[in-house]
Amino acid sequence: MLLDIALRDYDLPSVPDFARRAEATGYDCLWTSETQHDPFLPLAVAATATSRIKLGTSIAVAFPRSPMITAYTAWDLQKASAGRLILGLGSQVRAHIQRRFSVRFESPGPKLREVVLSLRAIWECWQNGAPLRFNGQFYNFGLMTPFFNPGPIEHPKIPVFVAGVNRYMCRMAGEVCDGLHVHPFHTAKYLREYVHPAVNEGLQTSGRSRADFQYATSVFVITGDTERERSENAEAVRQQIAFYASTRTYAPVLEAHGWEAVGPELHQKSLDGDWKGMARLITDEIMNEVAIGGTYETIGQKLRERYEGLLDRFSLYQPYEFNADEFRQKDLVRQIC
Repeated sequence: MLLDIALRDYDLPSVPDFARRAEATGYDCLWTSETQHDPFLPLAVAATATSRIKLGTSIAVAFPRSPMITAYTAWDLQKASAGRLILGLGSQVRAHIQRRFSVRFESPGPKLREVVLSLRAIWECWQNGAPLRFNGQFYNFGLMTPFFNPGPIEHPKIPVFVAGVNRYMCRMAGEVCDGLHVHPFHTAKYLREYVHPAVNEGLQTSGRSRADFQYATSVFVITGDTERERSENAEAVRQQIAFYASTRTYAPVLEAHGWEAVGPELHQKSLDGDWKGMARLITDEIMNEVAIGGTYETIGQKLRERYEGLLDRFSLYQPYEFNADEFRQKDLVRQIC
């Protein structure tokens, strides 16, 4: 397994130093996400400051951008990083697509599938001169003149991951993608009994094997130097888990354990703004399945024991202040990798 790290400060002048330290520590990939900032700009900065660490989006929201725009951005990043980009895409939920991005929300699974396939068609055109002819239900691309063609690059194969929770997205990832971004709100049981079988169906359809595919995620961890610190950090994790579990899109995780009754309660409390009440609904049983607790000295082994064979790479999801110094981080990389 590989240990990655998420970018914690999106202030662009600070990115080079963070990226260089992450690379020196031994992390395999630096991930950005599209929440409060553009996910691609920091990777462009990091690409010029590093030479080994992979650079990925986990995730960039696919539908507000034309696949052509995404193709250009990814092509430039792949060239700048000498082949280190992992393009992670996600569909987002209806409310954000319609009300935050003001974009039409339609058939997110099939539409995201077309995004991936159209990207590959565009890149094939640029790399090998193939005519650009992509005709789908949602996207049609048929014009690429030399003036707008950036031409071939040294590392044209860009891994594409998608984020998925339900069976369709997982199966689609196995069929047309290089990897799956598993949502941080997950359990080993959900991965083993729900996600992997769906992905395997897709891999079989495409004639590929498990070796051709990667599972990536962020894992909730509860750690600290003292019992009091770990207890305080656990409450921050409990609150974040409550937020995710209140979203009906993530119901398959609850259903895998027979916890589906808590979903509507959490959703209603989120509508009421009762954030503390939401956290109280997350039982210790749920916490123990979704998060992993321990000291910095023991957490690495616990992560390996839970996720061996289920994940290929992950970063640590800590919705509290990250106190591990670089020595501890290097030791954690050694424990896991």
